[in-house]
Amino acid sequence: MKLLLYSHSFAPNVGGVETMVWSLARGLADLRTIDNRPRFDLTVATETPAADFDPRSLPFSVVRQPSPGALWRLVEATDAVHLAGPALLPLFLAWLARKPIAVEHHGYQSVCLNGLLIHQPDGSICPGYFQSRRYSKCVRCQAAEMPWPRAFVNLLLMFPRHALARVAACNIAVSRHVLERLALPKSRVVYHGVETVDAPTFSVAEISSPQDKLCFAYVGRLVPEKGLLVLLEAAGILRREPHQFELLLIGDGPQRAQLQAVIEQTGLAETVRITGFLQGPRLAEALARVHAVVMPSLWEETAGLAAMEQLMRGKLVIASKIGGLLETVGDAGLLCEPGNAEDLMRCMREVLHDRAMVIALGLKGRDRAKSLFDRERMIDEHVAAYQQIVGHDT
Repeated sequence: MKLLLYSHSFAPNVGGVETMVWSLARGLADLRTIDNRPRFDLTVATETPAADFDPRSLPFSVVRQPSPGALWRLVEATDAVHLAGPALLPLFLAWLARKPIAVEHHGYQSVCLNGLLIHQPDGSICPGYFQSRRYSKCVRCQAAEMPWPRAFVNLLLMFPRHALARVAACNIAVSRHVLERLALPKSRVVYHGVETVDAPTFSVAEISSPQDKLCFAYVGRLVPEKGLLVLLEAAGILRREPHQFELLLIGDGPQRAQLQAVIEQTGLAETVRITGFLQGPRLAEALARVHAVVMPSLWEETAGLAAMEQLMRGKLVIASKIGGLLETVGDAGLLCEPGNAEDLMRCMREVLHDRAMVIALGLKGRDRAKSLFDRERMIDEHVAAYQQIVGHDT
């Protein structure tokens, strides 16, 4: 099968969508028929420039920043189009060429102008103003971040995007929460899949002494919707109690300077440290000493990829009880009310009081991840979706 996989952002950019598209593309390219031929003739199209990325080792083609004409030719030459998000131009071209389209919804772009379902300027969870046709609310939300004319243009572009997503041959939601929020026809849930990695656990002896510091960590982008100011507030409350702990913020992003200033102003510099962006061996080294990972999101996470990865690593996960993050963690971690520093502090204190929880919930989380978020399962379910929309086996 000739498959065009379009992702607006792709390697060398780093992020959740980029990670999943990369993993899926590599998995599809590795599939073979019984006579050892590739099952997919795969092309990835993206708006991301190559920079210093070397494509020679990739088992698939990458077309970067294609012109509309070049993108049209790619669409015409393929059997099916998979879009990592409802990008309007490739969605329209695939519809015009009458190609089977699978749209994978990593966010809420088909029903929300900012794609986050966060209403500005107050930062509240949007109840679904576009879907309920309260378009003035959408424009006011956008106008809090950009000029009014641009906000109106963004609203106008939402109508064809939403309409084309509704007529796609398949809409793939990355969680049941996303499926229900989008309410699009011909939808199915395909959870993200992550690599199964070795997950060494702590022994009881290593964590039993109250004098030994427990290490909490956040892993991800440093942006307001992730609730990191709430995490710092919870750490400040907990620090006033006689507990030995430290907190790492592993990642980078536009909120880093603000977070560092808060750490200094509140006297948390001896307890909290921002590591910056880590990957590969450096990330593994930092996580080796982490006892519990905290995901205090304020927005309705679509899936919680970072939580899946940490569950697979056997880490105890403390997460906000919201959106796809709640669905990911389930009963295999500790849950707190989003935006509630006292409740988050309660979960962290519970771990400090009952350190055996680090081992017990870590093992339970790993079992959950292996059951629900296995990479091979993710690839197989995408193949099944392609076979259905094209109407034959690959």
